[in-house]
Amino acid sequence: MSRSATPLAGKVALITGAARGIGAGTARALAARGSKLVLTDVDRQALDEVVQGIGEDRAVGVVADVCDLGAMQRAVSQGVDRFGGIDLVVANAGIASYGSVLGVDPAVFRRVIDVNITGAFHTVRAALPSVVERRGYILVVSSLAAFVPVPGLVAYNASKAGVEHLGNALRLEVAHHGVEVGTAHMSWIDTPLVQDAKRDLSGFGQMLDRLPPPLSRTTDVDTCVRAFVAGLEGRKRRVYVPAWVGIIAKARMLLTTRLGERQTRTNVERLLPRLDAQVAALGRSTSARNVTLEQRPEGAVPDEATAHPA
Repeated sequence: MSRSATPLAGKVALITGAARGIGAGTARALAARGSKLVLTDVDRQALDEVVQGIGEDRAVGVVADVCDLGAMQRAVSQGVDRFGGIDLVVANAGIASYGSVLGVDPAVFRRVIDVNITGAFHTVRAALPSVVERRGYILVVSSLAAFVPVPGLVAYNASKAGVEHLGNALRLEVAHHGVEVGTAHMSWIDTPLVQDAKRDLSGFGQMLDRLPPPLSRTTDVDTCVRAFVAGLEGRKRRVYVPAWVGIIAKARMLLTTRLGERQTRTNVERLLPRLDAQVAALGRSTSARNVTLEQRPEGAVPDEATAHPA
């Protein structure tokens, strides 16, 4: 299909967390379909590489922390000045942490909530006037974790449930403007966060292995990118990766019954204390990469593409 024949040709898309993984892959896929890109992240070097790979005539990269509303507004303004407006938003930036309610660093817990929920709000808030003007589409990136909680990822579970409902409320608020809103729900995607967690914590891999199939399976990034692009093209209300996540979503109330929790609960008593002990031994409740980015002067938020467990 030629660029001019795609529904995305000529559209301008804002993608947060665009330096790696799902965000970067989605940016490249949209560029191949003729879209213009406004890409944000805090990892300047990786972001510059994505922009250069796409071409500076079709992509602009802005170093911006999604926790800073002013920074996101400036990023949107640069995109509007460059390309005329924003048609599509992929609120993709986010992070995860390690540890249970008793084991996670409280400061890291707050940071995950701030990035994953407040960051999505800032992204939407900054872009919404232009999206309304152009009767566009917004994809808020949630997770399977919004309705299937994983012990030891308490902050991520809570934030992804919260951001899903942000998307649901937003859909009701903007429908009369001709704007449509979708939420994306992925299972384990083979991104650096999952790889980092397995490397840092053997208990994480053991917990994952003992989830009932297909919940324990990992999906490649390209499959996720294709689903995101299809969601953007079809302005879908829900994007599920893989497709079976949609079946789990329909059964979400059953999953938190005693019967639905039974297999997970049999493993938690033994495995969760081990995971928390490993987190304590690490001396950090998140990946080393996240810690490094927190210390950078230009920002503190890694991309969601590297932070998608479930």
